[in-house]
Amino acid sequence: MRVLVVETIAPEGLAYLRERGVQVDELTKASHAELYARLPEYDGLITRSGTAVTTELLDHAPRLRIVGRAGVGVDNVDVEACSRRGIVVCNAPYGNVVSAAEHTLGMLLTLVRRIPEAHARLKALEWNRGIYGAELYRKTVGVVGLGKVGSRVAARLRGFETDVLVYDPYVPESRAKDLGARVVGFEALLHEADIVTFHVPLTPETENMVTARELAGMKRGVRLVNCARGGIVNEADLLAALESGHVAGAAIDVWSEEPPAGDVLRRLIQHPRVVVTPHLGANSGEAQVNVAVDVARQLVAFRAGGLVEHAVNIPLGDPTAVAALRPFVALADRLGRFTVQLDPEPLGRLEVTLAGALAEADPELLARAVLAGLLAPVMAGPVNLVNARLVAEERGVEVHVGREAETSGYKSVLTITTSTRGGRKIIAGTVFDGQPRIVRLRDLDIEFTPEGYILVLSYEDRPGMVGKIGSILGRANVNIASMHVGRREKRGRAIVVLILDEDLVPEQLREVARAVEADFARLIRLP
Repeated sequence: MRVLVVETIAPEGLAYLRERGVQVDELTKASHAELYARLPEYDGLITRSGTAVTTELLDHAPRLRIVGRAGVGVDNVDVEACSRRGIVVCNAPYGNVVSAAEHTLGMLLTLVRRIPEAHARLKALEWNRGIYGAELYRKTVGVVGLGKVGSRVAARLRGFETDVLVYDPYVPESRAKDLGARVVGFEALLHEADIVTFHVPLTPETENMVTARELAGMKRGVRLVNCARGGIVNEADLLAALESGHVAGAAIDVWSEEPPAGDVLRRLIQHPRVVVTPHLGANSGEAQVNVAVDVARQLVAFRAGGLVEHAVNIPLGDPTAVAALRPFVALADRLGRFTVQLDPEPLGRLEVTLAGALAEADPELLARAVLAGLLAPVMAGPVNLVNARLVAEERGVEVHVGREAETSGYKSVLTITTSTRGGRKIIAGTVFDGQPRIVRLRDLDIEFTPEGYILVLSYEDRPGMVGKIGSILGRANVNIASMHVGRREKRGRAIVVLILDEDLVPEQLREVARAVEADFARLIRLP
């Protein structure tokens, strides 16, 4: 695997990759032409916030399979374009959260105590003790967004004995209570808070979430802190509110244009009641090491075929739940790959059923894993957990997911039912000791491990059939590792599965099928 790093990251991240056999090249401060010329050589790309991963860039990166953003946001990455090409996009959402939270508190204290003004005057050798700030004690602070950073800011604010209000429609009220905060509506928070701090991503929903209207609904003398993303607070409206005196002050680390160049932003930066920093929230030495190593760790996991825990375009939930699902993701992929070789007709409909304890899991990840297994062997381009749903939709495949309580003796069972021109086929599996097992094929119970060379035969079970198969394979110097039979009655129709140590050529397969008068014979190859 070859990885191109296009912005400076901590050397610990580079070392992590190289120590694990990943070839890493650095190309920082390159022109578009230089970057585009190099991109075709690489499977992975690591960036921070300065390089835009656009459709144009992707057009120059035919081998690219994963993009790592050494930081929290992915505003500079066209995630949808990556998803359509099957490119995994991952970030480092936890590496700099402490740094960002501490920077927020630093900005807030600097603002309310008027530290920059006092600093500048004393630097000019002016001794002026007439600069009065404000205390946080018993102030009402509104925290907009109770995610990774917002929750840490809320927790730290309690140490100042503030009354913390929280607005976040996506977290349970119990989460706020655990932090000693009260959940309120957005309008109520703006109306009651003495200080408002923002900790939400920049999305169509949050862009300009505070304009002149919202500012007018705040207390006169309110103070604002934005160390999240530029564009959440309308900067022109904030400047007007500062100049009118309605807003007493603001602390800003992030800007709608970086570096700021427009007249409004320049006036806002130079306003005497505004404390500013140039997007430094994540700029601690510890945070830079954390995000670099976190992204490097995910690229190594991707190379090994593991789940990328902080992928933003793969449906991953709680990390603990994802870890428990890993063996079933592998099972889902195996069931898909087995089925498409067993019945290689174009897929029209897929039903995925989770039963038993597995029914409590989020089915989307498993459904995508099944689709990837079904579609990857028959598609020219990559099909994986990222784009499996999109590829299925483009091919007109109906996908239905269901849950069942009963499992017929197993703790958890994953069943897939495919509909093709060849008919409706059922296959089910479970996981034993972390290993995938097939437990049902068609309408018969049969148990085996889906790996290696798997010969599947269907014929009338009668004396001498196994001997004939063994003789033919023996002459071909093909060893039978194990044999598994599914049938309803003695000497009735049977499905026979033989796990072989060696591959078969088509003529050998036809010879076995003729010998036992099989109405179905297929060799499945699963690495």
